[in-house]
Order: sequence, then C-alpha cells, then structure tokens
Amino acid sequence: MTKITGYQNRPIQLATDKTVTRSGETAPRTVAAAAGGASGVNITDQAKQLASLEQVLQSLPAVDDLRVDEIRIAIQEGRYQVDPERIADKLLRMEQELSA
Repeated sequence: MTKITGYQNRPIQLATDKTVTRSGETAPRTVAAAAGGASGVNITDQAKQLASLEQVLQSLPAVDDLRVDEIRIAIQEGRYQVDPERIADKLLRMEQELSA
C-alpha cells in the first residue's frame, strides 16, 4: 500500500478555513477558491453503484471451496479434461474486452 503524504513527500493539510500558496503565486488562496469555489463533494450515481458493488464483492468468499473440491476430485479420478481452444478463446476475449 502506498501512503500519499503530499508534494515531494511533505505532509499537507487541507481544510476550507486554511489558505494554500503555491510557488510563484503572489497571494494565498483558500482551498475552496482553489477548488473552483465548490463547498462540497458530489458523488455520481456511477460512483455510488461502484461502491455498492464493492461491498457485495467484499462479502463474497475469495474462493469457491466447493468448486475447488469438485475439480480436485475430477483430476484425481482422471475425469478433468482441459480444452485448450476454449481457454485460448476466453483469453483472447478477455484481452479484447480489456483493450476496448
């Protein structure tokens, strides 16, 4: 995990009642003015949906233990068959979706 500490690794503190100066500026500006005068943060519907989906995904197990056991038994019994063409097709499809 990367910790963001500010410009050139110097800690920064932002609050609407503080002033911010940048090198080369002659007069300090308030953070609200620097942000275009916005007084709050607006979260889009898409961001809300993504947050909701993230919560759902976090509640799911990382591995489907039942499926892993089924495949393990099939391999041990010699019933598990690999279809290289199907794997290649899925890899190509995934690559196309990621590059779109």
